[in-house]
Amino acid sequence: MAEILATAHAPAPLGSPLRAQFPILAQHINGQPLVYLDNAATTQMPLAVLEAMHQFETTTRANIHRGVHTLSQRATDAFENARETVKRFVGATQAHELVFTSGTTEALNLVAQGLVHGLDGRAAAIGPGDEIIVSGLEHHANLVPWQQAAQRSGATLRILLPDAQGQLHAEDLVRLLSPRTRVFALTAGANASGERPPYEALLALAHAAGAITVLDAAQAVAHSALHMDTLACDFMAFSAHKMYGPMGMGALLGRRTALERLAPLRFGGDMVQSVNYQGAVFADLPARLEGGTPNVSGAVGMAAAAGFIESLGHHAIEAHLADLRQHAVRGLQQIDGVTVLSAQTPSKRHRFLRGARRTPA
Repeated sequence: MAEILATAHAPAPLGSPLRAQFPILAQHINGQPLVYLDNAATTQMPLAVLEAMHQFETTTRANIHRGVHTLSQRATDAFENARETVKRFVGATQAHELVFTSGTTEALNLVAQGLVHGLDGRAAAIGPGDEIIVSGLEHHANLVPWQQAAQRSGATLRILLPDAQGQLHAEDLVRLLSPRTRVFALTAGANASGERPPYEALLALAHAAGAITVLDAAQAVAHSALHMDTLACDFMAFSAHKMYGPMGMGALLGRRTALERLAPLRFGGDMVQSVNYQGAVFADLPARLEGGTPNVSGAVGMAAAAGFIESLGHHAIEAHLADLRQHAVRGLQQIDGVTVLSAQTPSKRHRFLRGARRTPA
């Protein structure tokens, strides 16, 4: 296989001048310079992110929001500034709010569990007889929470299956949508195959049918310019460790009206506005969904990672990845017995959607 790949024309390495920005790559593994290929699982952190987190930990570390001392106020500012930076990075507007989480998995669980529990005397958003649709391309972090939500609520889970090439089609979703569809959850990029489904069109169809729409953007956030302001999307989840940021950090971005429907996963700490022996009054968004001491350093690192990506440019990163993908596909297609799914470059297949800043239906 190595010989076959070597015969194909390799793309110009965008990563070469940037290698020095990633200290972990300076080491040798088994006597060879480290070449790290597991970015779909976890990306490495560049100096800009490491330095931002180090700066916070060595000059600003303190509990946020309720402290009146200088470090607490600095830390609060750092945390809330990081929130605004990440919101801008994914195209949020005043109609959106961002909740920091431990990652995409927690964010998706927050949505799934939050929708099956009523809040403040209101009925849950999902109940018996309702339907939830997820695609067959999902990471189990966007499948198992919905399986559990269906079991706990009495709803039915339906699967939007891909075709033999691992691609999803709008007409198949149309056949699944019904007046009972309450949720449609979809990946922006399949972790197993790299397939980039036409999520803009699929989300718009589900939104038009009255469903709550959820986008797992974990595999897209590092290289695709996400525009929440143009998507028919109620919730978007993503992780810092997929976008050159720290582990244990992520976000749930949602329309404020949608976030208001969620029951919190965690109770106590900053999510409480006031409390007595008989009950509690919960804080407003986003604090109500961020119970417990937050990972402030992680938020700072996540914001720095967003800045790092923007400094390179989404277009440059996507173009480079498309070249690498096609280089791998050409080599794999020369191996007998290997079938390549989603062989066509996603950015080319869905070029008509790029930059089409459509207003949700």
